[in-house]
Amino acid sequence: MSARTPEGNQRVRSSSQIGSAAAEMQFFMIVSDSEIAKFVSANGVHRLFVDLEYLGKDLRQKNLDTWKSKQTLDDVSRIRAAVPDAHLLVRINPLHEHTATEVREVLARGANSVMLPMFRTADDIAYFLDLLAGRAEAVPLVETRDALQNLPRIVETLPLQRLHIGLNDLHLDLKMTFMFQPLAEGLLEESAAAMRQYSVKFGIGGLARAGEGMISPEYLLGEHVRLGSDAAILSRTFHRKSQTITELHRNIDFPREITLLQEIYQNYRRKPYVELQNNRNELIQRIQKICIESMQRKEKGHEL
Repeated sequence: MSARTPEGNQRVRSSSQIGSAAAEMQFFMIVSDSEIAKFVSANGVHRLFVDLEYLGKDLRQKNLDTWKSKQTLDDVSRIRAAVPDAHLLVRINPLHEHTATEVREVLARGANSVMLPMFRTADDIAYFLDLLAGRAEAVPLVETRDALQNLPRIVETLPLQRLHIGLNDLHLDLKMTFMFQPLAEGLLEESAAAMRQYSVKFGIGGLARAGEGMISPEYLLGEHVRLGSDAAILSRTFHRKSQTITELHRNIDFPREITLLQEIYQNYRRKPYVELQNNRNELIQRIQKICIESMQRKEKGHEL
């Protein structure tokens, strides 16, 4: 397979030109309820997300308060029927003996894009692309050290349009303390540069509401812009784990909170690079502080 060339033979951007060119941030949201799916797709969510991954996840994230899916193929069909014109993203299990069957099932039920978690090599993605055969968009989910290291070569040689970097499993695979530590350590820089060079769109992790989270979107979205990311998954805390449309309306002014995130994102897009770097420096300090505090708590726990 011949190597890809940067789209339009454009020059790779210099550091002063780094940043996202997307008109707006793309938001993905995991949904199970049909009425919620209808409402959020009409109010700022770009991709409805059904998550079928379960293989190995409980073991990897057993001590973390993270999303562990109980969704099934029936959820894919129900969400597709509820919002036939919306973009439906389905995450399948990591590659295993029944992956081809999973891919056939989610395509038959109307998936527009399919996310593959926990891959490691270019061969993994080439096989995944062969299974899809152009019938849906491939969205590899970068969650391992090997995937991160291989990503520049992957985006150079394989015809991908979008990827997502999953910080939960990635920081665990890297044996790090805190989910956002890969950002602070600069471990996404090379991969982000490669994806910009080869015009592969990408997103990073998830987002809470404006002003919330251990690291709030007021800092994270600056890194999205600086690195060139244009997408994030709305966290469970964003909508307070709402299970019904009644709960959603009670728990959040959804359109307003989406607008606030977009305003933060747009504000960073207008800033000069030096201000994006200043935000990064502040972000690093905040992440390092959380890591130090976490290590101190563990040390105290061992002393008891």
